[in-house]
Amino acid sequence: MSREAPCIALVGNPNVGKSTLFNALTGLRQHTGNWAGKTVATAQGRFTHGGVEYRLTDLPGVYSLTAKSPEEKVAWDYIASGQADGVVVVCDATCLERNLILALQVLELTGKVLVCVNLMDEAQRLGLQVDLEGLSRRLGAPVVGVSAGRQQGLEELKDAMARLAGPEEEKAGEPRTPEERARLAERYAAQTVRSRRQDALRRQRKLDRVLASRLTGIPLVLLLLGVVLWLTVAGANLPSRLLSQGFDRLGGVLALWLAGAPAWLSSLLVDGVWRVTAWVVSVMLPPMAIFFPLFTLLEDLGYLPRVAFLMDHAFQKARACGKQALTMAMSLGCNACGVTGCRIIDSPRERLIATLTASLMPCNGKFPTLIALITIFFVGSRGGLTGSLLGAALLLGALLLGAAATLACSRLLSATVLKGTPSSFTLELPPFRKPRIGQVVVRSLLDRTVFVLGRALAVAAPAGLAIWLLANVEAGGASLLDWCTGFLDPFARLFGLDGVILMAFLLGWPANEIVIPVMLMAYLSTGTLVEYGDLAALGELLAGQGWTGLTAVCVTLFALFHWPCSTTCLTIRRETGSWRWTALAVVLPTALGFGLCFLVANVGRLLGL
Repeated sequence: MSREAPCIALVGNPNVGKSTLFNALTGLRQHTGNWAGKTVATAQGRFTHGGVEYRLTDLPGVYSLTAKSPEEKVAWDYIASGQADGVVVVCDATCLERNLILALQVLELTGKVLVCVNLMDEAQRLGLQVDLEGLSRRLGAPVVGVSAGRQQGLEELKDAMARLAGPEEEKAGEPRTPEERARLAERYAAQTVRSRRQDALRRQRKLDRVLASRLTGIPLVLLLLGVVLWLTVAGANLPSRLLSQGFDRLGGVLALWLAGAPAWLSSLLVDGVWRVTAWVVSVMLPPMAIFFPLFTLLEDLGYLPRVAFLMDHAFQKARACGKQALTMAMSLGCNACGVTGCRIIDSPRERLIATLTASLMPCNGKFPTLIALITIFFVGSRGGLTGSLLGAALLLGALLLGAAATLACSRLLSATVLKGTPSSFTLELPPFRKPRIGQVVVRSLLDRTVFVLGRALAVAAPAGLAIWLLANVEAGGASLLDWCTGFLDPFARLFGLDGVILMAFLLGWPANEIVIPVMLMAYLSTGTLVEYGDLAALGELLAGQGWTGLTAVCVTLFALFHWPCSTTCLTIRRETGSWRWTALAVVLPTALGFGLCFLVANVGRLLGL
């Protein structure tokens, strides 16, 4: 990227289509990274117009430049430093008044400003008409209307950006107080926006009265969550099986290549490193590839802010932030993504609370264990619709238990190590939009799925090596794994578990998906991970190892609440910059899991269960 190329910065509120505009302008000529010293993602790219190459910097989405959050500080520092030859403020044509507050604030920092009114197509659908020329006169800055998702108005925007990046100096405006800016934005919006179709706006309001009401909104959230989870679990079965079969074939090819090597080395690489890594990929990838696009579609549709609105009261009671509801929902796909999503919370204290409690929500990696235990021990022989509904209700109950634990632990943290007053925040209820499916799928797969999978693979291969060594290296006539499970057994039985169960969770630290396969490997002494296709046979095997209904309840609770996986731990360390907070994030769910299991196991024994 040429140092002499003019640089233009994009800034705007969240959900104004800024990333869509950035992608439309730069195409594939871009890269994403974090600002030096900050966990704030930004994208940089370039485009050519009129034979001139321009650099484009996509600043994080902010509502203001008051530097209350890392995102706001990054945006303020970059604009105030004068690094950019011009700043494009991206606004949403469907809610222009709120967006103009940021535009007025940017105009106080620099006169090199272009206002881009995006989503003109959605405004037209809602019957809104924006007087761009009138707005330009009032702001004292050029204004261009575009529909980035439809690639409309981009050439006119590029022409304006070229003029913006010219050598002419522009004087910044006079500083204003936040009230002054709000009143000015309200007046400009009233003078330049006309509504021709009140019916569309009325439909939006009626829909919000249903979705944002506790009476109807919360049941709808639970229903939608159940549908998303059902699609994730049911849809992942076939691709997981196909991936597993494909990796088995590749494992056979690898074994042939190693035919001349010592038997122990071939087994270590194929049955240990390769098999564990392949298992993690085949079990982890399909659910994430389904859940994250579905989650991002709901985000793109505009539904998730309504969920945060519904949950805000509960989190305020816990002295936390309502935005934590969104990070909690992201944790259902992957706890590491939930931790990363905590960046949307402005208050450092509340962001840390959300980070430390992210692993209390069960992720996709825990679902195979939870579903298997629920099906075997609690649904049993009930088939058909009755069995399906019972299983779904129990799984939903497990999720609600995770949500209750999140609220309780958030309140505990806010009353002890993270005391403070809940902050106020701006929660936008954007208009419902038609999701851009292609863009949503690509963004969710690249930004979330690949990110999580990459970190998981970094520890899966070493874990496969460690698991093989424990299962195959013997001392005193028994494997190291047998020695470990025997050592842990007396302690584990205090909590309704056994040594094999506890060891399986320890070895499942790289990925929760391998917990049951490791259990079977230890119970059967096979020396390698064992698949469990038939749940009935798995139930008989576990019963033969002394499992009871009480054991199943304790294992289910421990599957819900135990230490975060390796990927989540690494992400917490990266986000907080502290091993101390990472250790607390490990101790919190672990202590909760052991405490609940101890209580349930001993009460159950007293009752003769």
